[in-house]
Amino acid sequence: MTATQISTVLNSQALLDHWQGHRRLTRRVIEVFPEDKLFSFEVGSMRPFSEMVKEFLKMTEPIVHGVATAEWKEFGSSDLDSVRTKTELLRLWDETTEKLNAIWPTIPAHRFAEVDKAFGKWEASGIHTILYCIDNEIHHRGQGYVYLRALGIDPPPFWER
Repeated sequence: MTATQISTVLNSQALLDHWQGHRRLTRRVIEVFPEDKLFSFEVGSMRPFSEMVKEFLKMTEPIVHGVATAEWKEFGSSDLDSVRTKTELLRLWDETTEKLNAIWPTIPAHRFAEVDKAFGKWEASGIHTILYCIDNEIHHRGQGYVYLRALGIDPPPFWER
Protein backbone atom coordinates (compact mmCIF):
# COMPACT_ATOMS: atom_id res chain seq x y z
CA MET A 1 0.00 0.00 0.00
CA THR A 2 1.39 3.42 -0.89
CA ALA A 3 0.92 6.72 0.91
CA THR A 4 -1.18 7.90 -2.04
CA GLN A 5 -3.54 4.93 -1.73
CA ILE A 6 -3.98 5.59 1.98
CA SER A 7 -4.68 9.29 1.53
CA THR A 8 -7.35 8.66 -1.08
CA VAL A 9 -9.42 6.93 1.58
CA LEU A 10 -8.62 9.15 4.55
CA ASN A 11 -6.14 11.98 4.60
CA SER A 12 -3.78 12.62 7.48
CA GLN A 13 -5.81 15.44 9.02
CA ALA A 14 -9.03 13.41 8.82
CA LEU A 15 -7.31 10.52 10.61
CA LEU A 16 -6.04 12.83 13.35
CA ASP A 17 -9.52 14.34 13.72
CA HIS A 18 -11.00 10.85 14.01
CA TRP A 19 -8.46 9.86 16.66
CA GLN A 20 -8.95 13.09 18.58
CA GLY A 21 -12.70 12.42 18.60
CA HIS A 22 -12.00 9.12 20.32
CA ARG A 23 -9.59 10.81 22.72
CA ARG A 24 -12.21 13.43 23.66
CA LEU A 25 -14.69 10.65 24.41
CA THR A 26 -12.14 8.69 26.46
CA ARG A 27 -11.39 11.87 28.43
CA ARG A 28 -15.09 12.21 29.24
CA VAL A 29 -15.13 8.59 30.45
CA ILE A 30 -12.20 9.38 32.77
CA GLU A 31 -14.03 12.48 34.04
CA VAL A 32 -17.21 10.59 34.95
CA PHE A 33 -15.42 7.92 36.99
CA PRO A 34 -15.56 8.42 40.77
CA GLU A 35 -12.00 9.14 41.93
CA ASP A 36 -11.69 6.09 44.18
CA LYS A 37 -13.20 3.70 41.63
CA LEU A 38 -10.99 4.96 38.79
CA PHE A 39 -7.94 3.49 40.54
CA SER A 40 -9.45 0.50 42.31
CA PHE A 41 -12.58 -0.90 40.68
CA GLU A 42 -12.13 -4.12 38.71
CA VAL A 43 -14.45 -6.59 37.03
CA GLY A 44 -13.26 -10.15 36.71
CA SER A 45 -9.58 -10.21 35.88
CA MET A 46 -9.57 -6.80 34.15
CA ARG A 47 -7.34 -3.98 35.44
CA PRO A 48 -8.65 -0.76 36.96
CA PHE A 49 -9.57 1.76 34.25
CA SER A 50 -6.75 4.07 35.39
CA GLU A 51 -4.25 1.39 34.36
CA MET A 52 -5.81 1.20 30.92
CA VAL A 53 -5.60 5.00 30.60
CA LYS A 54 -1.94 4.89 31.60
CA GLU A 55 -1.42 2.37 28.81
CA PHE A 56 -2.92 4.84 26.30
CA LEU A 57 -0.61 7.52 27.65
CA LYS A 58 2.41 5.23 27.30
CA MET A 59 1.55 4.48 23.67
CA THR A 60 0.27 7.66 22.04
CA GLU A 61 3.23 10.02 21.88
CA PRO A 62 5.89 7.32 21.30
CA ILE A 63 3.88 5.81 18.43
CA VAL A 64 3.31 9.13 16.69
CA HIS A 65 6.96 10.07 17.21
CA GLY A 66 8.06 6.69 15.82
CA VAL A 67 5.87 6.96 12.75
CA ALA A 68 7.06 10.53 12.15
CA THR A 69 10.78 9.84 12.56
CA ALA A 70 11.39 6.06 12.36
CA GLU A 71 13.02 6.49 15.79
CA TRP A 72 11.22 4.37 18.35
CA LYS A 73 11.55 5.65 21.90
CA GLU A 74 11.18 3.31 24.83
CA PHE A 75 7.62 2.04 25.07
CA GLY A 76 5.94 3.51 28.10
CA SER A 77 7.06 5.62 30.98
CA SER A 78 7.79 4.65 34.55
CA ASP A 79 6.72 8.06 35.89
CA LEU A 80 3.09 7.04 35.30
CA ASP A 81 3.32 4.53 38.14
CA SER A 82 3.13 7.35 40.69
CA VAL A 83 -0.09 8.86 39.26
CA ARG A 84 -2.82 8.41 41.87
CA THR A 85 -5.40 11.14 41.18
CA LYS A 86 -7.91 11.80 38.45
CA THR A 87 -6.66 15.40 38.19
CA GLU A 88 -3.12 14.22 37.47
CA LEU A 89 -4.34 11.62 34.98
CA LEU A 90 -6.38 14.26 33.12
CA ARG A 91 -3.43 16.69 33.14
CA LEU A 92 -1.24 14.03 31.55
CA TRP A 93 -4.02 13.22 29.07
CA ASP A 94 -4.13 16.86 27.99
CA GLU A 95 -0.33 17.07 27.73
CA THR A 96 -0.31 13.97 25.55
CA THR A 97 -3.01 15.51 23.36
CA GLU A 98 -0.83 18.59 22.89
CA LYS A 99 2.17 16.39 21.96
CA LEU A 100 0.02 14.43 19.50
CA ASN A 101 -1.13 17.67 17.88
CA ALA A 102 2.44 19.00 17.69
CA ILE A 103 4.06 15.86 16.27
CA TRP A 104 1.29 14.81 13.86
CA PRO A 105 1.93 17.48 11.19
CA THR A 106 5.58 16.39 11.01
CA ILE A 107 4.69 12.90 9.76
CA PRO A 108 5.81 12.70 6.13
CA ALA A 109 3.13 11.13 3.92
CA HIS A 110 5.39 8.23 2.93
CA ARG A 111 5.82 7.21 6.59
CA PHE A 112 2.20 6.03 6.78
CA ALA A 113 3.04 3.28 4.28
CA GLU A 114 6.55 2.43 5.46
CA VAL A 115 6.96 -0.68 7.56
CA ASP A 116 8.88 -0.44 10.84
CA LYS A 117 9.33 -2.70 13.79
CA ALA A 118 7.72 -0.44 16.40
CA PHE A 119 9.57 -0.64 19.71
CA GLY A 120 11.53 -3.55 18.27
CA LYS A 121 8.40 -5.72 18.66
CA TRP A 122 5.58 -5.04 16.20
CA GLU A 123 6.25 -4.99 12.47
CA ALA A 124 3.65 -2.96 10.61
CA SER A 125 3.19 0.08 8.42
CA GLY A 126 2.85 3.44 10.12
CA ILE A 127 -0.87 3.60 9.41
CA HIS A 128 -1.44 0.16 10.90
CA THR A 129 0.55 1.01 14.02
CA ILE A 130 -1.53 4.17 14.48
CA LEU A 131 -4.77 2.27 13.87
CA TYR A 132 -3.70 -0.32 16.45
CA CYS A 133 -3.25 2.48 18.99
CA ILE A 134 -6.72 3.85 18.22
CA ASP A 135 -8.30 0.37 18.31
CA ASN A 136 -6.61 -0.36 21.65
CA GLU A 137 -8.10 2.79 23.14
CA ILE A 138 -11.58 1.96 21.82
CA HIS A 139 -11.36 -1.60 23.16
CA HIS A 140 -10.31 -0.55 26.66
CA ARG A 141 -12.75 2.37 26.72
CA GLY A 142 -15.44 -0.28 26.18
CA GLN A 143 -14.19 -1.98 29.33
CA GLY A 144 -14.49 1.37 31.09
CA TYR A 145 -18.13 1.52 29.96
CA VAL A 146 -18.72 -1.91 31.54
CA TYR A 147 -17.17 -0.65 34.78
CA LEU A 148 -19.30 2.49 34.82
CA ARG A 149 -22.50 0.52 34.21
CA ALA A 150 -21.52 -1.95 36.96
CA LEU A 151 -21.16 1.09 39.26
CA GLY A 152 -24.62 2.35 38.26
CA ILE A 153 -23.20 5.27 36.26
CA ASP A 154 -24.35 6.10 32.74
CA PRO A 155 -21.29 6.48 30.49
CA PRO A 156 -21.08 9.29 27.94
CA PRO A 157 -22.86 8.46 24.66
CA PHE A 158 -20.26 6.71 22.49
CA TRP A 159 -21.42 8.52 19.36
CA GLU A 160 -20.65 11.97 20.81
CA ARG A 161 -17.03 12.30 19.87
